[in-house]
Amino acid sequence: MAADSTTTLKRGIGGGLLLVFILGDVLGAGVYALMGELAGEAGGMTWVPILVALVMALLTAGSYAELVTKYPKAGGAAVFAQRAFKSPVVAFLVGYCMLCAGIVSVAGLAVAFAGDYLATFVALPVPLVAAVFLALVAALNLRGIKESVRSNLVMTAIEVTGLVLVVVVAAVALAGGTGDIGRVMEAPAVDAPVLALLGAALLAFYSFVGFETSANVAEEVKDVSRVYPRALFGALLAAGAVYLLVALGSSALLAPEELADSSGPLLDVVRASGVAVPGWAFSLVALVAIANGALLTSIMSSRLAYGMADQRLLPTVLSRLLPGRRTPWVAIVATTGLSILLAIIGSLQTLAETVVLFLLVVFVSTNAAALVLRKDRVEHKHFHVPAVVPVLGVISCIVLATQQSGPVWLLGGVLLAIGAVLYLVMRGVRSHNGYEQASGEVGSDDVGERVSES
Repeated sequence: MAADSTTTLKRGIGGGLLLVFILGDVLGAGVYALMGELAGEAGGMTWVPILVALVMALLTAGSYAELVTKYPKAGGAAVFAQRAFKSPVVAFLVGYCMLCAGIVSVAGLAVAFAGDYLATFVALPVPLVAAVFLALVAALNLRGIKESVRSNLVMTAIEVTGLVLVVVVAAVALAGGTGDIGRVMEAPAVDAPVLALLGAALLAFYSFVGFETSANVAEEVKDVSRVYPRALFGALLAAGAVYLLVALGSSALLAPEELADSSGPLLDVVRASGVAVPGWAFSLVALVAIANGALLTSIMSSRLAYGMADQRLLPTVLSRLLPGRRTPWVAIVATTGLSILLAIIGSLQTLAETVVLFLLVVFVSTNAAALVLRKDRVEHKHFHVPAVVPVLGVISCIVLATQQSGPVWLLGGVLLAIGAVLYLVMRGVRSHNGYEQASGEVGSDDVGERVSES
């Protein structure tokens, strides 16, 4: 049986478009906002945590490549967890962690949007800008935003242009004698530089997340077993190469303390190069990249909340649709409200690391699922990684988790506790209303698919 023999979706995405789709999810907002934070932790060696994070991302990507090509209709980590562990609790935890990661990520992007890039045009209080910005994002979301691969191509081109510009102006400046290339070997001024670099890898990892969402379009990819792994690894390697060049150029042109003090670090790099690039033009590119990331993530989060509510895993009020627009307005308002609250009380670094914490839970589950499901045989050819890859993927996620700070664990723990309460309450509601299936949970096989589709 062919891998796509039972699909009802049109397989219209080829290798090139899929690569751009994944690259668009990975590239952009993270590196625009976090290069300064990286310099604060890694000194001039910002390229080291980026390289470490790239290797770790590739390990987990290996598990995604195997599972997506093995189960091309599955669509996401929640489905893989349900298939592997046969536990609705685990599937809920994975889906809920993905939801929390999206909500927190939107909050972090709002903080980044309100920083020095916006200050090029107007200086306003960060909490105020973040709240207004997210309200505008919610308004666009309510109108029924429909992203296509073509629009993703346009936005990716804008984001990549800005990053390539940083690399070019840095190269021109260094060739002209500006900057100090030796700074890229300047270790962080702390007692344990190796641990500092590993901690910085936690932040750098945030710049690589997004590749996991590509599992949701697996059913629409032509020749998925051949195309998906190439596009996935190609996009991550391309993003890694761009990030490494940006990090090297940034560290060579500006001292670590100068980068660390900026919430618009790449703008300061362009200015320090002496190359005649209008600051407002680069700031506009950065703001577009950040805004696009926030909008896409907001859409994903609200639809995920809607899908979980529709399956009675979250309060059913979240599944209400706006008449006419048919958009999940309660889910949009609820997720946006939480993002606004987090943007007001959280710093960019704490929010970014909290996103990574939730995704590490998802990635541990996916890597473990790849190991558990290796004994499962399917009738079509699929991508296969050595067993050591998911094992190393699990280990890398655990290592990164050990680098999380107390505030991150506290914020993550509070959000997980809220999830636990919601799960128990909704389980009681389902049981009381007779929605339980013979398995003991609603839609045990359908939950992950509906969540991933949403």
